[in-house]
Amino acid sequence: MTETLFGGPTLPPAYPERAAWGTAPKLRAWQQEALDLYLRNSPRDFLAVATPGAGKTTFALRVASTLIDSGAVNRVTIVAPTDHLKRQWADAAAKVGIAIDPNFKNSDGQHGRGFIGVAVTYAQVASKPLLHRAKTEAARTLVILDEIHHGGEALSWGDGLREAFDPAVRRLSLTGTPFRSDTSPIPFVEYAQDRDGIRRSKADYTYGYGNALRDHVVRPVMFMAYSGQMRWRTSAGEEMAASLGEAAVTKDITSHAWRTALNPAGEWIPAVLAGADRRLSEVRRTVPDAGGLVIATDHEDARAYAGQLKRITGESPTVILSDDAKASSKIEEFTASEKRWMVAVRMVSEGVDVPRLSVGVYATSTSTPLFFAQAVGRFVRARKRGETASVFLPSVPQLMALANSMEAERDHALDRPEKDDADGLFNPEDSLMAEANREDKASDSLTKGKFEALDSQASFDRVLFDGGEFGTGGEVGSDDEMDFLGIPGLLDAEQVGTLLRQRQHEQLNRKNRKAPAAAESPAPAVPDHRMLMDLRNELAKNVAAWSARTGTPHGVVHTKLRTVCGGPPVAQANEEQLQSRLRKLQDWFIGRK
Repeated sequence: MTETLFGGPTLPPAYPERAAWGTAPKLRAWQQEALDLYLRNSPRDFLAVATPGAGKTTFALRVASTLIDSGAVNRVTIVAPTDHLKRQWADAAAKVGIAIDPNFKNSDGQHGRGFIGVAVTYAQVASKPLLHRAKTEAARTLVILDEIHHGGEALSWGDGLREAFDPAVRRLSLTGTPFRSDTSPIPFVEYAQDRDGIRRSKADYTYGYGNALRDHVVRPVMFMAYSGQMRWRTSAGEEMAASLGEAAVTKDITSHAWRTALNPAGEWIPAVLAGADRRLSEVRRTVPDAGGLVIATDHEDARAYAGQLKRITGESPTVILSDDAKASSKIEEFTASEKRWMVAVRMVSEGVDVPRLSVGVYATSTSTPLFFAQAVGRFVRARKRGETASVFLPSVPQLMALANSMEAERDHALDRPEKDDADGLFNPEDSLMAEANREDKASDSLTKGKFEALDSQASFDRVLFDGGEFGTGGEVGSDDEMDFLGIPGLLDAEQVGTLLRQRQHEQLNRKNRKAPAAAESPAPAVPDHRMLMDLRNELAKNVAAWSARTGTPHGVVHTKLRTVCGGPPVAQANEEQLQSRLRKLQDWFIGRK
């Protein structure tokens, strides 16, 4: 490798020119810093944690080329989660002069002539670990383990990786999501015990989303949250109603309301898809090739969402299904085109690079931090400074918490205590991450009995950005929704925050002009969202207690409170309206109607 190919010793700006995936001609500042650390220490094992879109591939290939040129290694094995990523790695390596064979099969025994190594999947290694061990022992091998957290997915996978690559002279592990939902140890990762006695993964170099955002390496992400009224029939034949994300204080009701929202036959998902497409149109004013991705729970929903998008846009979206042999080529075709939408189940997840994706719809019932981070990672990869990302999602506690903690850096923790929620209530403040860290799918409880989604309506809830919440809610298609859907597509993070505060201030002024003058002192210009969340939680606990006392479903209690006290759903209610409902509940408890 020549210095010209990878750039000279002078560091570029934090945001270099956009190049093909994995082949940036210059190193970003973090990549150079990580490379200097690696070369200075020459470790056998090195774990680099970098947020999706930051350029882990470029860093890894620079390490590989340096080790090859120095003679430290003469073979490279790349392990990736999927076949698509194998080819993606091989393409990126070829652009910098490293010949990697992604078509190698275990039955081949040896890779093709002219290649210095192979790209394989974790499953491929686990099925024939002794074969890969023999190949590793036969040469001075560098093993690049992409998204290394997959090494802990199954005991056989972890054992297979250790067996296959224990003889390697160098192992470079990469991940953008350094935590798993379980406590299975990850091979070749160092764990250190913290003050609480919990062993946590220890990275050699970390470059988080917050740093990448400040360096303009990734896009700022706005989360567009939608709530609404849901109605369904339980396995016992009882009709239930709840407002998405606020009335459902138990896990079962949360799951049922969430699944009702995602039902293609309802009105919620078509309204959200229409809003996302309007947002995409706005972004395409300044980013003409911007694309959108809908992440669905299963194949049936994916096909139904695709049909709805065709009716909305007049254009058939690209549909990516896991059992489609042409899935990889469809992703590549979409990447190179200017088509508006792609709909996928799980194929377009971590590591898959479609840089033009700018708008996403999180229409899946999976809520683990790992999957959420991987999904959002599809939209943060920046091509030029100023591009923004928008992700539309249901307004449910698990997802709201994950969206609000985008910048949190987590390690993979072993020895986590298992805590059960004895009373069966979901408290988003007290047990948020404990709930989210479990494989918590809205559809899980529904498989245990018959369930029928009856109808759903969507309403705009709020925008989450940089740990803050903006917007006062509103009907779909209203000015309150369009204030945020119409935000320009080219803004840096500081401009996004400024504009969101401005739009919220305008909404509050508009509502104040419409509302009759109150005798009390005027409300503050910006509501205290923490205080409102506390009131919502207090109301939810009181409703749960009344439900337990009377046997009345939570949704019915909330509906009765709205009928008696007036006002909008809890998610849109102000301080006085929430306080009024709490006072009414207190009256009920003491027998005063």
